[in-house]
Formats: sequence, C-alpha cells, structure tokens
Amino acid sequence: MPNHLRKLYFLQIKISDVAKEAGVSAMTVSRVLREPDKVSAKARDKVRAAIDKLGYVPDPAASALATGRTNVIGFIVPSVTNNVFSDVLSGVYKAAEGTEWQIQLGNSRYSPLEEERLVRTFLSQRPAGLILSGIDQSSETLALLRRASCRMVQIMETGPDPLDMMVGFSHLDAARAATRHLIEAGYVRPGFLAARLDPRTQRRLEGFRDVTRRAGCLSDERIVTTPKPSSVTLGGLLMADLLARAPETDAVLCNNDDLALGALFECQRRGIDVPQAMGICGFNDLEMMAAANPSISSVRTFRQEMGKTAMDMLIAALRNPDNPVETVDLGYQVMARGSTARQA
Repeated sequence: MPNHLRKLYFLQIKISDVAKEAGVSAMTVSRVLREPDKVSAKARDKVRAAIDKLGYVPDPAASALATGRTNVIGFIVPSVTNNVFSDVLSGVYKAAEGTEWQIQLGNSRYSPLEEERLVRTFLSQRPAGLILSGIDQSSETLALLRRASCRMVQIMETGPDPLDMMVGFSHLDAARAATRHLIEAGYVRPGFLAARLDPRTQRRLEGFRDVTRRAGCLSDERIVTTPKPSSVTLGGLLMADLLARAPETDAVLCNNDDLALGALFECQRRGIDVPQAMGICGFNDLEMMAAANPSISSVRTFRQEMGKTAMDMLIAALRNPDNPVETVDLGYQVMARGSTARQA
C-alpha cells in the first residue's frame, strides 16, 4: 500500500474497530490506552494484539477533548547536554516506563523567555502534568502556571513556596557543607569558581560566602565567575585567573565538576601539589570525580532519584487527585576524596 494511502487507512481506524477485533468493549480499549494497570493482563494482550494488527494510532486531540487532558507529561530542562540533567531525565523515563504517560521534552537553554514560551506551548496541548527545573520562573511564567489546570512538580531544589509538588535539595546548604569541609581539612584561604551564574549557582556562591565570612577568610579576590557555559577547559582558565589574582589561594570550591576537573588539570600543569598546596572540591559528583587522579571531592546530588521521585509523585497525583501536596528533600552528601586529603 502506498505510504499516503497507508496513512489515510490508519487515520480511519477507530477504537470501535480495535474493540471488535479484540472482542472487548470500546471502554476496555480506552482503559488499556489510558490506565492499563486497571485492566487484566489477558484483556491488555488482546487489545494490544488488535492495535498491532490494525495499526491503530490514538488521536491525542480527540483524547484531550474527551478527558480534558492528554497522556503527555511535559518536562522542561535548561540543558540536554549537561550530564546532570541527563541523569535526571533517565530517572523520569525509568518511572514512566510501562505506564500510560508519555514524556515530551523541552529545552529552555537557561533562558527565562524560552521557558515561558515552552510553558505556553505545553499548556496549549492540555498536558496531564509538567515537570519544571528550578524554582526561579519569571513572573509571566509563574502566572501561567498558577492558572494551569494540570499537576506539576518543580525539581532540582527546594523552596518555601512550591507551585504544587517539589523535589530537590538546598543548594545553599550543600555549598555551606562543602565550604566547611575545605576549612575543616585545613585550608585557610579558599576560593570559588563558577560559570553560567544561573540562580542555583548564585545560591551556591551565597553558601560559600556565608561560611567563609563566619570563618574570617572571605575574600572577593578569590571569587572568580563568568556567565559563559561551563566546561573542563573553562575550569582551567578560571583557575589560572584565580591564581593570577590571588596566588595565596590554597583551596577552591567549584560550582560543578567540569570546572573542578579543569582546575585540577591547571594545577597539574603548573606543578601545584593537590591536595597539599591546593584543595579542590566539585559539585554534583559525576563519575569522573572518583576516576580522576587524585580523585576529586565533590557534593553528591541524587539526580536520577530526583527524576524518578518527581515522576512517581506526579503519577500518584494524577491517579489519585486527593493525594496530599508533597515537598521531598533528597539532601546531599559531601564526598571527601584525595583532592582535599591534606596532611598536617
């Protein structure tokens, strides 16, 4: 059959045709498509066999008109190349596997305007729910979300005023803990390296400032930031800049692991002993931190668990609207390794 005729044929297949082929009611077919867990395995197998045989493709527009929503979960992330968000996405897909819910991904590229555009697009499609990165949406986006009729989860951090549900951790407290680790390890002139400067980065910097101020070792000369996207190469450049501005620096907290690895490479190029002359701590604890030589201390964040928890919370809320609104704090863990193992 020619492709254009095949497409027309598929469009003509209806739920009633699938029901007749499977020997079940149209309601059973609809339930298999929307709530498969509520249908027996035998009936599911019959319906799916009929769907495969007839080539039936559900019409999302018709479903939205009938139920007031689609089976789509919109997920907006600021980056699709950052390993942090790849891990979160992996957790989301893991939780969605085998359910009726489909994930539709949007990349805001750290732009509030692009995030607003994506929210408008998703809401126009009547999604079942939304997963949003962060708690710093623009006022226009917040207004859209507060008027939205779907359930939603904000991820990556926790805050005092959730739109609905929330799962994450405190970046402020995590940075405080990492900074305290450096000071307790014996470093007395710590610095801070950061790229991108998104709101989560700003909170990490605030945590670093808070602890170093209290310890009497805060110096703006030892804080080097840039709005450029993060990379290992950039980490080396920022480390070089820091050492030119404040050569007395004896430790550095990096906003992420890319920068920490670049900082380590720059120290090795210069013959600076890590950890004796320079301590290095990253943030997120990607696999490369433990694999580096020396291994690099970092703040472990539970990214895949965050994505899975967010999706599990959303599915539970969609299946039972009476579920209480939740805020889940997954916490963090400072992973002390060779790069901060200074010997007295």
